Amino acid sequence: MLNNGRNPTGKIRVLVVDDSAVIRQLLSQIINAESDMEVVGTASDPLIAREKIKQLAPDVLTLDIEMPRMDGITFLRNLMRLRPMPVIMISTLTQVGADVTLEALNIGAFDFLPKPRENLGKGLMEYGDDITRKIRAAARANVRQLERTSEQTRVAPQKPVTRVADYSPRPDALIAIGASTGGTEAIKEVLLRLPENCPPVVITQHIPAVFSTSYALRMDNTCAMHVHEASANQKILPGNVYIAPGDFHLLVRRSSDGWVTALSSAPKVNHHRPSADVMFDSIVDLALPGAIGVLLTGMGSDGAQGLLHMKQIGCHTIIQDQESSVVWGMPGAAFQIDAHCEMKSLDVIAARLLALTNNRTRIREA
Repeated sequence: MLNNGRNPTGKIRVLVVDDSAVIRQLLSQIINAESDMEVVGTASDPLIAREKIKQLAPDVLTLDIEMPRMDGITFLRNLMRLRPMPVIMISTLTQVGADVTLEALNIGAFDFLPKPRENLGKGLMEYGDDITRKIRAAARANVRQLERTSEQTRVAPQKPVTRVADYSPRPDALIAIGASTGGTEAIKEVLLRLPENCPPVVITQHIPAVFSTSYALRMDNTCAMHVHEASANQKILPGNVYIAPGDFHLLVRRSSDGWVTALSSAPKVNHHRPSADVMFDSIVDLALPGAIGVLLTGMGSDGAQGLLHMKQIGCHTIIQDQESSVVWGMPGAAFQIDAHCEMKSLDVIAARLLALTNNRTRIREA
């Protein structure tokens, strides 16, 4: 069941939780300026927030990570166990902030918003569009999927697949994955099920620079494949995953001895850099019909047109279905323009990728 994020008044009800009175005031000003949302309460620490959630029944929570009496991660973990709801983390743009924020996403946070380090008022006001856009998406989030993510962290960690029986990867195969909101955990679920001899994977996930470094390291420590934050001119090899660094488009280029990565600081596409459209279109430019395009959960429409272009040159394309997506924006946009060859639940996408890239499957079908 999807959360429609609406109370009888028709406005999205937001509770702001932050130990900084300045942040609480600024967030309240930004949110209350919008006609379709309102701050129904604020709290300076999680213990106060706990009582206000009971009293006010907000649709969306904004939550600082570093707070007195109880840290935001502990509070989030308890909240997702007892009363799952969409939570947007307010995080610092630091290495420590990135690690903690990725942990928050791992235990069920909907999304995050970096907290400006300098000129706080001006910074947050400039972030106003991002804040309100994410609140609107959070109010319509698939809370059941967020709850599922949280539940997975409370059981034994899933072990990565290292080998798959009767699997011989095609030498011409290349997997390209685009994602945004909810994507860090969706990508992890796919990568955990890909063996160490899988064809190469290139990934565009909408994420800031310091976060992409931390995310690539987390995935490398979690998955059987070797995961890199992509750098320029890396040779693209089987058994390896290349994640676009924040603030750079990731492209695939041809070299004298195979494929290599390329990074671009060209203008944003669909309001994003990196952009999934840019990555998909670089594969189209190389005319690689053996490539497979995948579009996972995320806000907006980035990647839909590029996925369609891949399909038009003969690539197989897959989109995540609505039920398993945290936000069915990007895959939904691809669905609307028929950019997909098939639509699958997240839990079977890895299996489909292995079937599509298996030489032995192709031999049997022939």
